[in-house]
Amino acid sequence: MKLTITKSKNAACFYVQRSVRRDDGHVSSVTVEKLGNLEAVRTRANGGDPYQWAKNYVEELNRKEYEEKKEIIISYSPAKLLNRNERMAFNCGYLFLQEIYNGLGLDRICAKIARKRKFQYDLNEILSRLVYTRIIYPASKLGTWKFSGSLLEPASFGLHDIYRALSVLADESDFIQEELYKNSQKVLDRRKDLLYYDCTNYYFEIEQEDDFRKYGKSKQHQPLPIVGMGMFMDYDGIPVAFSTFPGNQNEQPTLKPLEEKILRDFGMGHLVVCTDAGLSSTQNRKFNDIRIGGEEVRSFITTQSIKSLPDFLQEYALGTTGWHLAGDEREYDITKLDDVADRDRIFYKERWIKEDITPSQEKNGEKALEQRLIVSFSIKYRDYLRSIRDGQVRRARKIVDSGSASRRGKSQNDPNRFISHDRMTDTGEACGKDIPYVDQDIIDHEEKYDGFYAICTDMADESIGRILMINRKRWQIEECFRIIKTEFKANPVYLQRSERISAHFLTCFLALYIYRILEKELDGRFTCEQIVDTLRGMMLTKVGDRVGYIPSYTRTDLTDALHELSGFRTDHEITSCRDMRSIIAGTKKPKKNRYI
Repeated sequence: MKLTITKSKNAACFYVQRSVRRDDGHVSSVTVEKLGNLEAVRTRANGGDPYQWAKNYVEELNRKEYEEKKEIIISYSPAKLLNRNERMAFNCGYLFLQEIYNGLGLDRICAKIARKRKFQYDLNEILSRLVYTRIIYPASKLGTWKFSGSLLEPASFGLHDIYRALSVLADESDFIQEELYKNSQKVLDRRKDLLYYDCTNYYFEIEQEDDFRKYGKSKQHQPLPIVGMGMFMDYDGIPVAFSTFPGNQNEQPTLKPLEEKILRDFGMGHLVVCTDAGLSSTQNRKFNDIRIGGEEVRSFITTQSIKSLPDFLQEYALGTTGWHLAGDEREYDITKLDDVADRDRIFYKERWIKEDITPSQEKNGEKALEQRLIVSFSIKYRDYLRSIRDGQVRRARKIVDSGSASRRGKSQNDPNRFISHDRMTDTGEACGKDIPYVDQDIIDHEEKYDGFYAICTDMADESIGRILMINRKRWQIEECFRIIKTEFKANPVYLQRSERISAHFLTCFLALYIYRILEKELDGRFTCEQIVDTLRGMMLTKVGDRVGYIPSYTRTDLTDALHELSGFRTDHEITSCRDMRSIIAGTKKPKKNRYI
């Protein structure tokens, strides 16, 4: 590259140019960078000689280009041992998370907390390592501290600092969630009109419950004390806020306090809340059935168990006539559908239902809940449920034949639910022991609900297609919990103190926050397992004393996509120490307009 200065009578312009050979063999000059006119260059020279500054600038560009292109030769000796206790392998996958972490302002949030409190450790360094490790290498707090040593940036904190920081993080959990949501709106196009809520629980490897860890109904069917978690998620599958509660507490009352916090602190107003049937109590529905001046301020969409409907509504929901297709006013009889031609169609019917309230309730100002019951029917969904049940029935028959039938509690997916017990032989004689058998009446009763799905909502003006589409996105919050439990290995929890347990769930929440953003940026082209395994395997080997780093991982479409998103590359044959320091510094100053 060379410096070119074009002069006119009253001005001079400075260019960085390069000579290139065209296809016809002739050499021409192309402009690499325009430095500006004389006044602009003089400003960049900070009062120095503009011509000398421009010359030095081009020389520096040439030096950098040479450094990038020159081949590096490193000599090794088979007789020389490695230095004792010197780490040679480092993970660089965390750099792709670090850019999102700092882009969301979590470093600034930690700085605000540090100004309020008096502690000697670096809270941001500890929190960031807890989050990166939860995604890349889920482990105990001791494991987190050890893994921190494998990152390109060495940890400056001790194990005792992690445990001290957990108490601070637990105290500041609400503040962190609030600030994180506000910061996320600056880098993400977040929808404020739709939220999804669901609950799960986590078990603890202890025998004795305490004030926080209680025996309850475990989602993993573990006979151990548990702690519950309720979480709100937005339409794009990115978390909004969470709370924890004792494991023996009913999930339904947990929605209102967390939603009130969101409405109060997160600046949300007009809102549609979508839940599953387990969280759709009448009180939760009424809490989100708010209208001001005839306008819907808060609304709800919730799945509705057909089995729990009153008899007259069950008869309506399961009735064979009166069904419609979207955009088609004709009525259909679902007993006359073609299993092939109508397989991918969804038929629906709807009616408004009003809650019955007593005169005393009405006198006290309580309003009867009016809601729209939407029932859908699908041949594909019917056949899916029947295929699942057929497998469970086969298992039930095997259990009966093996003589291992049980009278214990029978969950929704337990094949034992099809087994009844009798004290009569096949010939009708009474006997003194239970005789298990597969009860066809139970199978027939379940089968009549196959293919039917119900939703309740107070939204009067929204189309059925739109309501079904909103409800269909609920699978994402279930996926969020699956990711936390499987990929991030949040279960089991070994911490003892309640504040440390709360901080553990906060780091899981933040890890999910960052992971979901990265997943969205990758356009859903890769699975969670692929992303996590790739980040975990992106190791660099240090060569020489101050030479650089050589990739020890396989370059793939996913690694290319990660580098393209972040604007840096760690997959050159060798990356100098100077360039690696620049890359690390760049992840702490995220580029604008990167995020979705």
